[in-house]
Amino acid sequence: MEYTTGAPSWRLVLRRALGGLRPRGRTQRTRGWSAVVPLIALAAGLLFTTSARTADGTQLRDDRRPQLAQLIADRNERHKEREKTFADLRAEVDADSARLAETNLPVKEARDKADALRPQAGFTALAGPGLTVTLNDSSRRGTDLGPNAPDNDDLVVHQGDVQAVVNAMWAGGAEAMSIMDVRVISTSAVRCVGNTLLLHGQVFSPPFKITAIGEPEAMRQALESAEGVQQFRDAVADFGLGYTETVERNVTVRAYDGSSDLRSARVAE
Repeated sequence: MEYTTGAPSWRLVLRRALGGLRPRGRTQRTRGWSAVVPLIALAAGLLFTTSARTADGTQLRDDRRPQLAQLIADRNERHKEREKTFADLRAEVDADSARLAETNLPVKEARDKADALRPQAGFTALAGPGLTVTLNDSSRRGTDLGPNAPDNDDLVVHQGDVQAVVNAMWAGGAEAMSIMDVRVISTSAVRCVGNTLLLHGQVFSPPFKITAIGEPEAMRQALESAEGVQQFRDAVADFGLGYTETVERNVTVRAYDGSSDLRSARVAE
């Protein structure tokens, strides 16, 4: 039995000789930290090693947008070089066939037939009155707060929006059309990636300009009655997207100067 009154017990004397009394709770916390610190150090080492391997000598938080912009610029430049090579080769073929047509009747007949179809196919420039429609992203941001705050998809022009305008203008009697000054033909396909537009291998950023030659009022009525265009106009009012119509007294739509090869097709049901 140990007594706490009178002379100090032998246990108390021993504790004082070893460094004095310490609070019980503090002793337990110290022992607990002694066991946890090595585990924290091990976890931190594993985290640093994993980050280093993942980064592979780069910064994990680097903004990749400059590299993406440079990649797009490089691809556009390469596309321009190929288009120039294609145009030069086509000019040589046209010159050779023209010389051959002077002495070869079947070649001359084939060239005359092809020349008659060039305007309808979009391979000649066309000028006249028309209409220009411009679509643009909103200046608002998806981080806006509030119960009706938009998300990022509400604030940009989508592929379906451009297609709705194009289809409505064709339905309104457009004779020729261009998107961002690139001639639209029967094999043209409009594609959007993010808020950029892809057309015939070229990349464009908003605002997107669509110009058509034809009767302006007829095309405006067709735009007014097109469901997809009306949905975009509603988004203009709700989210601040851009939409303008400009009547053109005399506008020129350039000839299509790209490849006319058709890679694939299917019969519509």
